[in-house]
Formats: sequence, C-alpha cells, structure tokens
Amino acid sequence: MRTGRVIVSVLFVAALVAGCSESSDDVAVPAVQGSWHGDIEVPGQPIAIGVSFAEDGSATIDIPVQGVSDAPLKDVRTEPDRVEFTIPDAPGDPGFRGKLDGDRLTGDWVQSEEKAPVTLRRGKIENLPRPQDPKPPYPYRSEDVTYRNGDITIAGTLTEPEGSGPFPAMLLITGSGPQDRDEELMGHRPFHLLADTFTRAGYAVLRTDDRGVGGTSGILDDATYPDLAADAAAGLAFLRTRPEIDPARVGLFGHSEGGYLAPMVAALPDSDVAFAVLMAGPSVPGADVLIEQNKVIMASTGAPQDQIDQQVAYVSEWSRLLRAGDIEGAEAFTQRHNDSLPVAERAPQEVVDGFNTPYMTSFITHDPKPTLQALRVPVLAFFGDKDQQVVATQNEGPMRENLAAAPDATVHTFPGLNHLMQPTATGKPSEYATIETTIDPAVLTYVTGWLSRRVPPR
Repeated sequence: MRTGRVIVSVLFVAALVAGCSESSDDVAVPAVQGSWHGDIEVPGQPIAIGVSFAEDGSATIDIPVQGVSDAPLKDVRTEPDRVEFTIPDAPGDPGFRGKLDGDRLTGDWVQSEEKAPVTLRRGKIENLPRPQDPKPPYPYRSEDVTYRNGDITIAGTLTEPEGSGPFPAMLLITGSGPQDRDEELMGHRPFHLLADTFTRAGYAVLRTDDRGVGGTSGILDDATYPDLAADAAAGLAFLRTRPEIDPARVGLFGHSEGGYLAPMVAALPDSDVAFAVLMAGPSVPGADVLIEQNKVIMASTGAPQDQIDQQVAYVSEWSRLLRAGDIEGAEAFTQRHNDSLPVAERAPQEVVDGFNTPYMTSFITHDPKPTLQALRVPVLAFFGDKDQQVVATQNEGPMRENLAAAPDATVHTFPGLNHLMQPTATGKPSEYATIETTIDPAVLTYVTGWLSRRVPPR
C-alpha cells in the first residue's frame, strides 16, 4: 500500500517470499555455478545479497536485510560473458546484468530506469546474527502435531515443560499475512522465542502454521475472521484433549492481527479462555489502523505532505467501498489506482488482486470494540511507543476504555520499542531485519511475570 523508488524495496519482498519461480532452459556453465555474495551499492545504504546458481540453470537469491531466503529467480543466464537474472513479479523488473570477471561477477543491479553497481564474490552470504534464537538441546519436550477444524488440517508445534503436569497452556496467534508457526519474518522467529520463553517458565505452548502455510491446509486469502477464529478455537480444543494440560487454564497470546482474533475466540460459546495477552493488538477498526499506518510510515521516510494526503485519500476511499460491501467497486478502484502510478511504483498484479479478498475485507471492516468489551478474564495488552504499524498513540487509549469492564486488565506501553518489540530509534519496518534483538528481554520478563502472578505454572 506504499509507493517509493528504491533499488531493492520492501514493496516486493512479499512477491519473493511467495515462491513464484521461473528460469530459462540454459544450462549453467561450471565457472558460474555455486554461491556468490556481495553488495548492491545503493548510495548511503548498500544492500547485501547472496545468489546461488544450480546445475539445472535455476538460481535463488538471499537478501537478509529484507528477510528473503532462497527466493527463486527467473530469466537466469550463466554464460561467462552474460550473467543475468530477474526477480519475478516485482515492480520495474529488478535484477542483475553482468559477466564473469576472473573470480568475480561484476555488473549492475537494474530496476526500471535506475542502476547500481554490484560485485559478487564466491561464497555463501552470512545471515544476520540472531542471538536470541533458541537452540537445542531444549530443557522441555517438543512435538509436531496436527488436528482439524472441519475440512482444514492445522499443523503446529507443541512444547511442554518436563514432568507430568497438569500445565497451564496457551495458543499463539500470528499477525497478518501468511505466517509459519514461528512467525518468521526478516530473519527473526519471534514465536519460536516466545514459545521457548514461556515453556521454560512452566507453560505448554502451541504455535501453528497459518492456512496455506507449512503443514496447514486451506487458502488464507479465502478465509474470513470468523474462519480464523474457528481455527484458533480448534487449537484450544486440541490442547484440552491432552491429559498433561489443565483444561481450566488455557489462554491466548495474539500478536498484531492476532490481537484482533484472540478476543473473538474468547467471545465464542464454550471457549472458556482463561487469559488473553495482546502484543501490539489494535483496539480500533482495521481501516483506521491502515490509514494511520500509512501516515506515520510515509512521514518517517520523508514523503511530502501532498503525497501522504493522496495516499490517505486513496486508502480511505478503498476502505469505504469495502465497508459498504462493494467488492467490485473496490476491485475496480484499486486497479485504476495502480495503473495510474509510474511503472516503477506499480504493485505486481497478483498483489493488486490480493487487495480485495475475503481475508483483507475482514481486516478492513473489523471493529474490535465489542469483543474487547466482552472480555471477562485477565487481559494484558501492550504496545511499543515506536510502533509504526499499530501506533500506540492511536490504540492505547481505546484499549483502556474497551477493557474497562474486565476484572483484571493491564495496558502497558514500552518505550523505545517497535511493532516486533525490538529496541529501535525510529520504529521503521525497514529496520526489523537489521536489529539483532528479536524481542526485547524486558518484554519477555514483563509478560512472564504478569502470567505467573495470574496463572501460576504449578
């Protein structure tokens, strides 16, 4: 939903991760086959990339700063005097144009009318450090599990403390978009870290793949919020079938959009949720969240006010059409808007087509107020004051108001943290990958302490 002209932009990371692939039938020359790494020399912000050329003529790219790993490339050529590839389904057909030059690949990164020099050397690119990533051996049990919600098979990982229990438990609910059970993004795995932290503290934790991701069936874009709430409710029911879990002490942890879904699940008949933790969960309608997000992110990148106003007007009208149930009008409106942009700024067609799905419509039209007001269990809702996606100044006040009737509600804002609860000076989403910390340890300590006082592990 943003526009901008940079050599490698966050705009097309989704297209990379989606796994679209295409390659030429050319056979790779042995001198070019293998792994290469280097920088796209964007002035003031060089971007490290890694490229691997396979024997069958295909190739993949890694861009650690954008969380891209093993993304397929198209139009691959590997003759020594002509080494080329293109990122599929990305604005401006970004890619490399160069040649083998001794023990290096030299050339340009080309996107639309812009070029930046690139020099690649042999060897794999090093991943950005993630010091908090849990590493085995773990002092607890870990089991891959599956269960069903109607026709949907849901796959996940259940971690449990050592011993016989019965343990309190929680289900983790991911943020927006197709997420795996670790909520992996930009090289971070926040849900793996959360599961590790809470399990070490004495809680069983279930984290699952979203619809259409990993081992979970279905198509996320076709799902509505009631569908996803039903998926989460099936997770609660699964936990209660386990004899080592205390069925009266099963709760929810939702991040971002998961903070919308968790109260919906708690409001379902017979959900019997024992507690809810909402990390950067919005407390105002989805359309309002998106509009404020656009304002703050664009302003932080230095966009002129008239450009921000145009974007806000576009998002506001598009949201109005969806709220009115005019899906055809919304589809036509987004298509006209995208076609009106300069070629380098246009979103890929598959992204445009994804603007008006049942899933996106649920987000835009959802008002969390009724389900938040209905919560009658202990609730912890927390924000980061540098968050540019769920802005604390927009959401903290309404969250307090909406939870006023809850018997035990805590609303807290952490200073200096972003949407992932990482320490940051700016909160820009573009910095998520460059920050080594996955979740600030102070957040992990705070949440674990809140839980242990209300739902003691023993």
